Amino acid sequence: MNRIKEVLEVKGISQTELANKLGKTFNMVNLYATNKVQPPIPVLYQIADILDVDVRELLVSNKQITNSK
Repeated sequence: MNRIKEVLEVKGISQTELANKLGKTFNMVNLYATNKVQPPIPVLYQIADILDVDVRELLVSNKQITNSK
């Protein structure tokens, strides 16, 4: 799971703007942001660079997922 949508909101960047900077469609970025599709690792790093955050800020800890089940 990722926190792309949350970080976009904090940074004040729209999914459309991120899609344009990534060279991806809005639909693909929306799938990433809603956790329906996880971005490949290289794309995750691109997103982190665009949002000027550490890539780890875009991820949800696997321990949080395991503990919530």
